[in-house]
Parts: sequence; C-alpha cells; structure tokens
Amino acid sequence: MKLSPAKITIQKTATPKPKPSDTSKLGFGKYYTDHMFIMNYDKEQGWHHPRIVPYAPLSLDPAAMCLHYGQEVFEGLKAYRTSQGKVVLFRPDKNMARLNLSNERLCIPNIDEELAVEAIKLLVATDKDWIPNGEGTSLYIRPFIIAVEPHIGVQPAEQLLFIIIMSPVGAYYPEGINPVKIYVERNYVRAVRGGTGFVKTAANYAASLKAQDEAARQGFTQVLWLDGVERKYIEEVGTMNVFFKIQGEIITPALQGSILGGITRLSCIELLRSWGYIVNERPLTLDEVEQAASKGTLEEAFGTGTAAVISPIGELKADNKHIIINNNQIGKVAHRLYDTLTGIQNGRLPDEFGWVMNVD
Repeated sequence: MKLSPAKITIQKTATPKPKPSDTSKLGFGKYYTDHMFIMNYDKEQGWHHPRIVPYAPLSLDPAAMCLHYGQEVFEGLKAYRTSQGKVVLFRPDKNMARLNLSNERLCIPNIDEELAVEAIKLLVATDKDWIPNGEGTSLYIRPFIIAVEPHIGVQPAEQLLFIIIMSPVGAYYPEGINPVKIYVERNYVRAVRGGTGFVKTAANYAASLKAQDEAARQGFTQVLWLDGVERKYIEEVGTMNVFFKIQGEIITPALQGSILGGITRLSCIELLRSWGYIVNERPLTLDEVEQAASKGTLEEAFGTGTAAVISPIGELKADNKHIIINNNQIGKVAHRLYDTLTGIQNGRLPDEFGWVMNVD
C-alpha cells in the first residue's frame, strides 16, 4: 500500500536542546537536531507508521540483526539556507533513488522515494532553526535503514527501521577548500566488483578503517583506494569520488560495480560537460597519474562528495613517492566547480539544471 505524506505524524519535543552558538566550531557530525523521522517495516504490513518524533536513543534487542550481520544502508545529503532566506535541498530525489539501489543489494524492501523526500522536507521544516548561517555551513541529513529483527541467523530481516537524523555542520575536512594530502593504499582492499562497493552500507566503511588509521598516523587526510584485483586502477577516496585533469582531459574512474555513484560526482560531470570540457569516465591507473606528474601534464586533481562538496588534492603519497599536484594549490577547475555548486545550493547563482528543491 502506498503511503501518503499526509500520514506522517509529528510529535514536537517539549525540551528543545540549545543550539551551537559558534558556527566556526561546528565540525562535522557533532551535534544533532531536536527531531528525527522513523518508519517501521514488517512482512505483514510493509513500510508503515511514518512519524517525526523527538530525537532520542533507540531501543534495540541485543539480537537485532543489524548488530550481527550488518544489514544496514544509509545516505547523506544537505539542506541549505539561501542568501534569500529560503531553505532548500540539493537533488534529494537522486539520494533516495540511490538508497533503493543499496536496498536492493542488501535485501531490504524498497522505500517509496517520493514519500522519503517528503519526509526529509517535513523534518527539515520542523528543525529549520538548526540550519546554521555561517559561510560553508549546512544541515547534514542522514537517512538510514537498519535490520532490527531479533534473530541469530544469516538471512534477510523481516523487521526494519527507516530513520532520518540531522546535524548542523561546517567543513568536513579541517583544510576546508584548501588542498588535502591523500595516502594511496597498497595493502588493503575496500571493495571488488560483485561486492557492495557501489552502494552505501556500513561494511564498506568498516573495511576502510585500518588503512584510514595508518594514513592518519602518517599525516594524511584520506585514503585513495586502488582496485581489489590488480591493485593498479584508481577507484575512489574513502569519502569522495576523484577527478584528475591530465593534459586538458578530465578523467574520473568509471562506475563498474566497486565504487559509489556520487550525486556530487554526477553533478560535476554535468557541469563540466556544459562548460565544454572533455570528461571521460574510464579506467585510470596510478601509473598513468605518476607518469603525467613526471611529464608535467597532471594539471590538477580533486575529490567530490556531499560532505566536502569539492576538495582539491595537493599531494598523493604512493609507496615512497610524493606527488605534488599544481604546486599544492587549488586548481581553476576545482575552484569553479566549488563556486558553482555552492552558489547554486546557497542561492547566489541561478539553478539552470533544476537541481534545487524548496522546503518551504
């Protein structure tokens, strides 16, 4: 049965939390708004009882299957307050379509994408006073689905929760829009074709922790993953898709089943092509990048993602080689993409692609 957004009930908190007063110290994922959205699933009723309630801890059975077998998926998107004072979302329909792609891979029943978008809009409207006003800030939105059926046994759960929480955030990386240092991982593998690398599930990130910890110990911000078979093809950074500009050609690894199809990645490709750039989605080896760097044809590199939007890459460490990119400065392409995307999101630039959705 298709649920109507009108079925979403709202229970307001009687004890609102104090909001962070200094937006320059928000960080990422440190504070949470007053309310959250919850919807239940069971085999008999399907998805039902959609509601907005005060933010609070969950009560889970110790045998809840998400705790034992990792049947969990999630998404990430943002709400923005524009320069005109409007509250908007950026391509939420794409996020909900990708959530269902993840659901399919993890044997989770599909959600109604239109209902999910309306639930996000209603939750954001309920807590819109939490949207920060500082430069580079936004309201991060985390929808996720967990298997809560109490059962010790490997099979798809028949009881699940769809939950949405929100957090006022600043820059994801401490460097902000300044170039980051990336560690190329040679020993560990995040994902392979046929696995779950192309969807957003917790196991992908758990598998990345060891390499991320090693990178941090060496002073690097993130890990660049290579393919899990030949260990030579560039795939993605832990929290971003990646782009390289080599002799005028902008290259990003093709979506072949082991990397995430990012919404920001898609938006950048569409923008770049509309500006007349040659953009190729194709296999790209680390050797090709190293050779371009040695020849002086590696012009710039950057990552794309909801959290950071655009993050220039100033240095790659591969084995004992340190590749400095564009003199460790932000490149023209990355800068233009950042200015354009944030300009559209914040209402400073016209939304010529129809990407922005008004909340109120």
